[in-house]
Amino acid sequence: MAGRSDTLILVSAHDHCTLCSEVLDPGEDTVYKEAKNNGLEILDPGEVVYMETRTNGVVEKGVILECGSLLPDVFIWGFTMPGTATIRAVAYNFGKGPKLQKLAKTLGELSIIQKSASISIAKLPLAAQGLYTCQALYDTAQGAKLYYYYIHLHVLVPVTRPYIVLSDSSPSEGKSMWMRCGLENGTGPVNYIWEQTTLDNTTRIMAQSNSLVNITWVSRNHTGWYRCLARNEVNQAQSERTWLDIIFGPDVPSIEVTPYSVTERGYSALERETVSLLCQAPSNPPSQYIWFYNNSQVYMGPTFTITRILRMHTGHYACLAQNSYLNTRSKKTITLTVYYPPDGSPSCTVRPTNNYTDLTLWCSWEGGYPHASLHWSPFLPGANGQGYANATLTQRGPGTANNSVFECHGSHVALTGSTSCSTRTWHPPGEPQCYAYATRNNEYLMFSCSWEGGFPRALLWWASSMGEAQGKSEENSNILVLHSSATYSGKSFVCHAQHPLFSERKQCVLKLEAPVLVTQRSMVSVYEGSDVQLTCILKANYPATEITWYNNLKQHVIETPSKYVLQHAAAWSNLTVRETDGLRDSGQYWCSATNAVGGTEIPIHLLVKRYPMPPNVTINKIVYSTHQQTEVDIDWLIKTEGDITGFIIERRRVPTTEGKRDVDPPWLKVAVNLDPSIRTYKMGGFDPTGLYAVRIMAVNHRTVGHPSEEKRPAMPSFNAYPAVIGAAIGGMIIAAIITVLLFMYIVRNRNNNPRLHDMLFGIRNSQSRENINYPEDESVGGAEGDVSREEHGSPGKNRRPEAAMTSPRATVSPPDLPPRDDNEPVSVTITVMATS
Repeated sequence: MAGRSDTLILVSAHDHCTLCSEVLDPGEDTVYKEAKNNGLEILDPGEVVYMETRTNGVVEKGVILECGSLLPDVFIWGFTMPGTATIRAVAYNFGKGPKLQKLAKTLGELSIIQKSASISIAKLPLAAQGLYTCQALYDTAQGAKLYYYYIHLHVLVPVTRPYIVLSDSSPSEGKSMWMRCGLENGTGPVNYIWEQTTLDNTTRIMAQSNSLVNITWVSRNHTGWYRCLARNEVNQAQSERTWLDIIFGPDVPSIEVTPYSVTERGYSALERETVSLLCQAPSNPPSQYIWFYNNSQVYMGPTFTITRILRMHTGHYACLAQNSYLNTRSKKTITLTVYYPPDGSPSCTVRPTNNYTDLTLWCSWEGGYPHASLHWSPFLPGANGQGYANATLTQRGPGTANNSVFECHGSHVALTGSTSCSTRTWHPPGEPQCYAYATRNNEYLMFSCSWEGGFPRALLWWASSMGEAQGKSEENSNILVLHSSATYSGKSFVCHAQHPLFSERKQCVLKLEAPVLVTQRSMVSVYEGSDVQLTCILKANYPATEITWYNNLKQHVIETPSKYVLQHAAAWSNLTVRETDGLRDSGQYWCSATNAVGGTEIPIHLLVKRYPMPPNVTINKIVYSTHQQTEVDIDWLIKTEGDITGFIIERRRVPTTEGKRDVDPPWLKVAVNLDPSIRTYKMGGFDPTGLYAVRIMAVNHRTVGHPSEEKRPAMPSFNAYPAVIGAAIGGMIIAAIITVLLFMYIVRNRNNNPRLHDMLFGIRNSQSRENINYPEDESVGGAEGDVSREEHGSPGKNRRPEAAMTSPRATVSPPDLPPRDDNEPVSVTITVMATS
C-alpha cells in the first residue's frame, strides 16, 4: 500500500467520516479506501486486535510509548485528556513519513522513533497524562490487519525536599509539643519516616507514616537531631536536620575526686600531688558551677584543680549548680583530708670510702610527715643501719663478696605497705685497658685508660715509670694528653686502678716506641711490562701509625688501580707498581712511618730491565695481490736466532712530488702483536693512486727491534706467460705422438702401402744398404734381427730404448769384393719408440 497514492482514513465506530458518503455503522469498525474520484472502497479488515497497557512517566524525564513491534504501513496516534472522551490526533503516517499535529507541542518534546511507530516524549510535562491511542494498519498477504493500542500514561511528580516545622524548638521538660514534616510537591501516596539522633550519636526511627508527630510529655531524652524522610513511587527525599533542645535541670551534683582515695572521713589526697574535683549536674542549658572551701567561694567552673595540694587544704568542699534559664539550683558537699608521705620511694646506693678501700651503704627517703623509717638488710650487729629519712652503713671493701646485694626498707604511716630499694656491688670485669693515640698530626700524645663496669666505679690515675703522678685521678676512665716529644721513645707510662673490692691495685703499662721499618729486599729487579710488589714491614711502633709510600720522583703515592695498588695491614704494607716501564719506573722508592715519638724511612731500589733486542728482519718479497693495488702480500725472513714475541708492520705514504720535504710522513702501524711463528701477512686499505713504503720490526715483549729496510710494493708478474708456454709444450707433445704413430703405421704396413713406404724411405736405399764384410758387422746385423724379432714377438723385460735407436754407420767396400748392384733390394727394419 505504500507504493500507491491512495489515502487511508481510520476511524472509530463511534466517529463520523467526513469523506464518507454515509454514516458508519456504530456497531463495527470499518476501513475505508478513498479513491482518486473521492469515492470510498470499504475493505474487510477481518478481526480487529485491541491491546491496552498502562505506563508511568516522571515529570521532566523521558518516556517511550510503543505501537507494536513492527512498523505498520499506516498509523495514527490520538490523545484523550483525562475526564474527556474526545480523541485528538497527535501524529500520523499515511506512507509518506510521520507528521506531527499542533497538539504534540503541548505534550512535551514529542518525536517519532525512526523505523517504528513508537513515540518518544522528552521533558515530560504534567499535561501529557492521559490516554494515547495508536491505530496501526498492516498490509499483509492475507489482507489488511488493524490493531488498536490503548496506552494509559500516568505522569508522576517526584517529592520535593521536605522541611520540619516545630511548635516549640526549646520546650521545657514535662511540657507538650508537635512536629510536622512539610512537603511542597509530590505524587501521592507519600510515606513519612521520622529519625532521631541522640546525644550519644545513636540514630533511631521515632515514627512512621504520618507527617505530624505529637509529644504529650517532653523529656530530656527527646533532645537531639531530627530528620523526616518523604517517599513516593518516584523517589524519596530527606529534610535537613533540625535540633530539638529540651530545657531541664539541674539535678543533684555528683563530685569526682582525682586521684580517687576514700577514707572514713571522706576523701584523701597526697601532698604535692595534683587533685581535681569535678562537679557534674545534668542540666540544659548547662549548669553554672560555684566551688566553696569551708563556705568561702574559691572557684567558678565544673572542675576545681589544686595543682600542689598542701596539708592546709584539708577541709570541706561544696559544689553549687544552677540553671539560669529556669532559675533553679542544687548543691553537694564533701570532706577532703590531705596526707603527705615522702615522694616516690627510698633511693639507695653504694659509695666508696676510705680512699676507695671500703664501702658505704647510703639510703635516703626524705620528706613526708612524719619521716619515713629506714633500715638496711642484712643487718650487721653493732652497725648503725637504721634511721629516719636517711640511713648509712659502712662495709669493709675487701671482705665484701662480689655481686653482693643490700636492701633498704622504708615505711610511712600514710602508706598501706612498706617500700624498699636495693643496690648491688661488683668489681669491673677483666683488667684495665690502656691505649696511646697521636692527635692533630702527631702534635699531641693521648693516653687512654679505662676499666669500665663495676659498682661503685674504679678510680684510675696515670704515673710515669719513675712513679711521678701525671694528671688527675678519674673514675671509670682517665685520659692524659701530653705534647709529642722524641724523648718519650723507649719510656713507659703506668695506669693505676683501685676498686674497694680488691685489696691490691691493678695497673697497665704503655711503652712508647718510635717506628722501625725493614724490608725483605732492598733491591728489586723486574722486566718491563710486568707488575712488581715492594714490601715494607713495621717492626717497632707505638702509638700505631700507617706506612706511607713515595715513588722514584719522591712523590706521595696515592692508589690508582691503573698504576699503583696499595695493600695495608697493621704491621706491613705492599706497593704494587703495575706495567713497569724502564724509563718512568726505575729508581729509588721510599716507605716512611712517623708517630708522635719519632719517624723513619727506608729506600727500596727498583730496577726495570729491558728485554733483549730481537733479531733484525729482512723483507723477502712485497707485491700487490691484485692489479687493483688495494692489498699487499708481504714475506719476510729472520737472519739470526733470538727471542721474539711478535712482529709490527708499519707503512707510510710516499709523496709523489719531488724536492725537499720538511717533515716525512709518519709511520702508521698496520699490524701489531703478530704471532711470532708467521712469516707472511696480507695488508689491505691501500689507495691505488698512492705510493707506499713498508717496513717490519721484530718485538720481544716491550723491546722493539730495528726496523727493516723500507720497501715499496711491486706490481704482480704477467700471469699469461706460463699458460702460453704450457699450451705450446702440450701442442708439441701431441704433434710428436701423432708423427710417431704415423711412422709406425707406415713401417708395419709397408707391403700394403708400398708407394707410401717408398716415397718416405726409397730415396735412401743406397744409404741404407750395409755390406757385412766383417764379423762385427754380422753381429750387429744379428742384433738388428733380434730387434726385429722382438718387434714382432714379446718385448723383453730389460730392453733399453737405445738398442732400437742405433745410428747407421758408414762403411767402406773392400776393393777385393765385386761391386754390388745398387738396385738390389735391402731389407731394413726400423724400430721407433716414443718416450715422454
